[in-house]
Amino acid sequence: MQRTLLESLRERYLKDRQMLFVSGPRQVGKTTIARQLGDVFPVGAYFNWDNPSHRAAILDGAEEIASRLGLDRLLAEKPFCAFDELHKYRHWRDFLKGFFDVYENRVHVLVTGSAHLNVFKRAGDSLMGRYFPYTLHPLSVAECAGARAIEPLAHPPRRIDEDQWQALWRYGGFPEPFLKADNRFYTRWRKLRTEQFLREDLRDLTRIQELGQIEMLAMNLSSHVGQLTSYSRLAREIRVSVDTVRRWTATLESLYYCFSIRPWYKNVTRGLRKEPKYYLWDWSQVEEPGARAENLVASALLKATHWWTQDGRGDFGLYFIRDKQKREVDFLVTRDRQPWFLVEVKTSGGAKLSEALGLFQSQTGAEHAFQLGFDLEYVERDCFEHKKPLIVPARTLLAQLV
Repeated sequence: MQRTLLESLRERYLKDRQMLFVSGPRQVGKTTIARQLGDVFPVGAYFNWDNPSHRAAILDGAEEIASRLGLDRLLAEKPFCAFDELHKYRHWRDFLKGFFDVYENRVHVLVTGSAHLNVFKRAGDSLMGRYFPYTLHPLSVAECAGARAIEPLAHPPRRIDEDQWQALWRYGGFPEPFLKADNRFYTRWRKLRTEQFLREDLRDLTRIQELGQIEMLAMNLSSHVGQLTSYSRLAREIRVSVDTVRRWTATLESLYYCFSIRPWYKNVTRGLRKEPKYYLWDWSQVEEPGARAENLVASALLKATHWWTQDGRGDFGLYFIRDKQKREVDFLVTRDRQPWFLVEVKTSGGAKLSEALGLFQSQTGAEHAFQLGFDLEYVERDCFEHKKPLIVPARTLLAQLV
């Protein structure tokens, strides 16, 4: 399956001089993207830090990479060079800065990593102005339905196949288990990926020694998806300080285990201001159906807001709303720092329309307000034609995103 992001990356190389940074969870498809981009260009090279011979070439310096690419001779077209998992190299920023400053007009550079590439600033000068960041997310309803990167915001929906809808729900959006849709494979894949993350990634990229306790924290977050976070409760349960819990959750976010959504309180009467909610990048690990549905929607909305922002279409954000009377709407998407649309998630389309949708739409001035029903059949209509709160099929609204 060709990912939607591939089309945009190819276009950016034709227009811009900057390096492209693509980060995302382990096994989400970054290496596949790198290899597919390499097939587009007549000359190219791929270097993976985890490969000993590739690592040796990188350690030999920019001149060695340039020699392998043929940058010391006249070429008909710019070659392509991909560096995979380069953030594991302590001086990766120095290396890239030196390489790019010498060869920027002679090569297309892609850098991929399974950690936020702006987090591990261990040494070296800033790369400001030398790269554009992108995030590769798991597969979504819109991507499975054939959405393209160049389409406008909130484009008309396309029907997703029933088998794909069920596979997204059961196996998540990581490409390999989604495409195989096999219970035995998924069980083994999930176990191995969790072990690799909690043992290898945390060990290699952080200085955290208490791997057993941070594993308990990860499990606790997965069982409290979509709930208000109490750092003091988490600290008591895993027997560390509140500051340690805050630091470890930030680490889990930087390694793409989970992501946080914070409350929107502007123009919300007595709105909450501090406590975030956490969701998993792999929603298939969430056991409770209501929480899994909410996590799947959170992932789709985060993917859309990331993509629209990174593609230069505006400044988009994702929040939730809750006031001190415990009235709540699951998600608010903002556009250029202004409320755009509200989303409430229900497993049943027969649930009564939430009164909080109308209340918070009135307070925030959001243009649209939707209540998603996960058991509702797809409807071939544009949800964004409507301004007042409305119950819509989840698969219809999600197909209008990215």
